[in-house]
Amino acid sequence: MAKHLCLHCDRRFEVPEAMEMAEITCPHCGHRTRLIPLTPGAGRGLKLPALEAPTGLTLADVSATAADLIANVEKVIVGKREAVVLTVATLLAEGHLLLEDVPGVAKTMLARALAVSAGCTFKRIQCTPDLQPSDVLGQPVLDPKTGRTEFSFGPLFAQLVLVDEINRASPRTQAAMLEAMGERTVTDGRITYDLERPFMVLATQNPIEQQGTYQLPEAQLDRFLIRLSLGYPAPADEKRMCERFQLRHPIETLTPVTAADRITQCQAAVRAVPIPEAVTDAVLQLVLATRRHAALLLGASPRGSLGLLRMAQALAVIRGQTQVTLDLVRELAPFVITHRLLPQRHLPPTTAAAAMAEILGGPIAAPAA
Repeated sequence: MAKHLCLHCDRRFEVPEAMEMAEITCPHCGHRTRLIPLTPGAGRGLKLPALEAPTGLTLADVSATAADLIANVEKVIVGKREAVVLTVATLLAEGHLLLEDVPGVAKTMLARALAVSAGCTFKRIQCTPDLQPSDVLGQPVLDPKTGRTEFSFGPLFAQLVLVDEINRASPRTQAAMLEAMGERTVTDGRITYDLERPFMVLATQNPIEQQGTYQLPEAQLDRFLIRLSLGYPAPADEKRMCERFQLRHPIETLTPVTAADRITQCQAAVRAVPIPEAVTDAVLQLVLATRRHAALLLGASPRGSLGLLRMAQALAVIRGQTQVTLDLVRELAPFVITHRLLPQRHLPPTTAAAAMAEILGGPIAAPAA
């Protein structure tokens, strides 16, 4: 008879040796428990063997995975390589993406193609003014058979979530997504649920038709790592698209080129990309310039500084670079920073982009100490 330890009550009991690899009901507490064999003298001081450190990916591995993702998404999204590359970079940088564009330019297809290519679970939330927070997060549901209340998970519990026409949701429903986007958790009462990794929100909004919409507040905009606009395809690309889509939509035959676990490993590797101190100083100087610009009521937040550096790390890996450069920062700043800026009350919304261009037009390197 072999001795074992219950994981629930921490008491010893014996079972036949033939059952050593099974699960059994503890005779002391009645819980089902996995059998852990005891060595002589073991008890509450039970020592389990040390776990081996996980093997991390190299930057070359991440770059190859990103290239596979980009190529696969481009089977569906024609002629928008820059947007596809930045979308994949956002995923690797653990950020969220806001797509602001007119209808019919493949915003939804971009989200679906990315989810399928990355092997991630996908859910879509169609926003309307009557959409409630519980329709997004989920809610407690009473089971009539058991009399117990269990939480019914909403569509936000997926690895890649498309929030279509987010500005048509009420401010209350928009606010319900803040915790998930900022902390990757959802709280119901006294219970907090962790969201599965990777987790990315890809939201869309129409910048033209504003009737019946609710403008996104600064706190919501600040949680989007970048904002993109796809725009209309070039005539040659649109012709290719028409020919390619003639028989059936490419999304119907798209298959994964990687897995969700691989994406999380890539995200961890991206964090390790070196950032020279001079580049960090330059980013801080750029952000400080937005806070002091006379045309801006609100400059970029510290989340913007961190986001710009993280996006630069991701794009550096995708391009096969070994560290973040100032050129990458300049290239990404309009996508990462502009939507976080708030013009003075009497100035038009286009002021934010103009101010960003003005700041980038001058030197952004930090002054010598």
